[in-house]
Amino acid sequence: MIGNFFSELKRRNVYKVAAAYAVVAWLLIQGASIVLPTFEAPSWTMKVLLVALAVGFPIAVILAWAFEITPEGIKRAEDIEPNESITKNTGRKLVGITIVLAVIAASLLAFQLFRSNGPASSPNSSVTQPSIERATTSIPISEKSIAVLPFENLSSDKENAYFADGIQDEILTRLAGISDLKVISRTSTEKYKSKPEDLKTVSQQLGVAKVLEGTVQRAADKVRVNVQLIDARADTHLWAKSYDREVKDILAVESEVAQEIADALQAKLSPAEAKTVASAPTKDAAAYDFFLKGEYEQRAGVSALRAERFNQAAAWYNEAIARDPNFALAMAQLVVCRMRLHWLVESLKESELAELGAMANKALALAPDLWQAHVALGVFHYYGFRQYEPALTEFQRAIELQPNNSEALQFIGYVHRRQGKWDRALTELQKTLELDPRNTSIGGNIAQTCVFLRRWKEAEAAAQHTLTIDPHEATSMGMLLLACLNRDSNMREALRTLASYPSDDLLVPNGGTFAMIIGRRAEAHVLNRDYNAALKVWETNTGVASNEGHRLAARTTIRVLAGDLTAAQTDAEKARLFYETRLRDHPNEIRSMRALSWIYLALGGKEDATRIAQQAFDLLPPEKDWGLGPANLTALAEIQARTGATKDAIRNLQRLLSIPAGEAVSIARLKIDPVWDSIRNDPGFQQLLTAKEHVGP
Repeated sequence: MIGNFFSELKRRNVYKVAAAYAVVAWLLIQGASIVLPTFEAPSWTMKVLLVALAVGFPIAVILAWAFEITPEGIKRAEDIEPNESITKNTGRKLVGITIVLAVIAASLLAFQLFRSNGPASSPNSSVTQPSIERATTSIPISEKSIAVLPFENLSSDKENAYFADGIQDEILTRLAGISDLKVISRTSTEKYKSKPEDLKTVSQQLGVAKVLEGTVQRAADKVRVNVQLIDARADTHLWAKSYDREVKDILAVESEVAQEIADALQAKLSPAEAKTVASAPTKDAAAYDFFLKGEYEQRAGVSALRAERFNQAAAWYNEAIARDPNFALAMAQLVVCRMRLHWLVESLKESELAELGAMANKALALAPDLWQAHVALGVFHYYGFRQYEPALTEFQRAIELQPNNSEALQFIGYVHRRQGKWDRALTELQKTLELDPRNTSIGGNIAQTCVFLRRWKEAEAAAQHTLTIDPHEATSMGMLLLACLNRDSNMREALRTLASYPSDDLLVPNGGTFAMIIGRRAEAHVLNRDYNAALKVWETNTGVASNEGHRLAARTTIRVLAGDLTAAQTDAEKARLFYETRLRDHPNEIRSMRALSWIYLALGGKEDATRIAQQAFDLLPPEKDWGLGPANLTALAEIQARTGATKDAIRNLQRLLSIPAGEAVSIARLKIDPVWDSIRNDPGFQQLLTAKEHVGP
């Protein structure tokens, strides 16, 4: 009987149906693992698919036993005479289909393995697919995780928006000081509304179990703060409370809210953490109000990269310090604000830097355990003088004092990148996303790091995902464009990508080579040899440059590249006076040196052009800064090529192809970049086009 049963299983193709079903299931799982992440499908989608496939298996086997396919259609097996059965033919077809599907599934598996460990990544790389989404999809959500969403300003005076922002930020900061909690950074939470409609999606995107919503209403010297704690996964209220106080007591409200949230989440606080949560940075309510205004303006400055916003923030911080000379937090944030202006927008004088160093040390002397003071001193060392090891010491101490400090960890990643520790930097930036998963600046910098390493596909993936969060994230836009240009010089794709960006983006001078002078948008047109379009970028957008000198230098550089020296000289004469004066006050400002070298070229001053380019390189070669050093070496090679120093230019290009310098130089880019036209026919340059370029760490 048993033998007959197994023979019948074989005759009815039950075994073959089971095998075919298993292969189809395998193929579906492989395909889903590729497609679902692309469309950002929720994690439960894969679970539902697995359950459905598991349930379907016994059903398929039962149907194979009970029914048979005949030329007349599907019939019950018992109704078919043995001489009428065509199970042998059906079985052969099943075997053939199963083999084909198995090959396809195996190919998909090989593709996934190649994508994870293939030539786009270094064999030693611990980060193979940098993307802004991995941090929240690969880590289980802790019950003690929380995001403090933007507080809604209910005040009749809408100028009180800074006040609502400040209360939210201070509550978040106090919670972030509790090591038993996972607290998402403000730069991620500010992407959401005060009361999102779909909290479950917020939970998934931020990787948190709880969210805190709040409203703030201020009238004269009175303030009402309403807060509610919500389980975001189930969208259920856990706790809510209202606080009606005088404005002078707002610091106490922030401490109370933080403490009650910690209690609701059953977080364990050390004595030091409990003290931090309960402490106030100042006892002067007016000083604190000035401080909140400074914080609001500094965030606006970082977003807009406008000197006037940074300067206004500094003015508010100074008002706060004037009210309370021992306000260490205001001092620390003033230092960070001014150093960001120095690093991102325009250089400060040496005397100004010295004053900021003294202020950072004073803040630390007043409050040795204030993490913001350690960040301020670290930023002073890093942004002011590229003193990497002292900066790392301060940033690490800030993390010890505040375990949820994504800002300090982010700085550590950037410092390690400047030191050329590429894999370590990528790992740290990826880890930062666990606490700041919607921070598009980090996503853009991950993309930029991959461009340096000439890991084009990974750069594209990181940039594209970041732009789904913030379509205006400038670094990601620039890196997506460069990945097109420097990977395979695909001008059609690059221009199509550029056309998809808003017309007021990618205009500010930035990046390596001549792009630091003319900006990414004009750079793309120059590489396409459409010099009129590049000039139009600087003629139609009057609000782009922070001063007329930048505009004159950009137009001069474009015309030199176009070979129109006569037209270039008019702008060059005006720009020369601006930049020579600028360098007298800021003798180490590399962006001004870069512009002046092209201005001298336009005016026929080849020796001066080479001298100033060499000076910029000597200040920051790659050994001192792997972020800007390769661009300085490229800029020097550009001037050497234009002034007849062909051998020197080629020697520097050979070095650039052997190091992480993908933002400035790639073989594909060398083939199209007009900056090299003057040496293009040299045998040494032609030999470069067949060389092997550095890829990976």
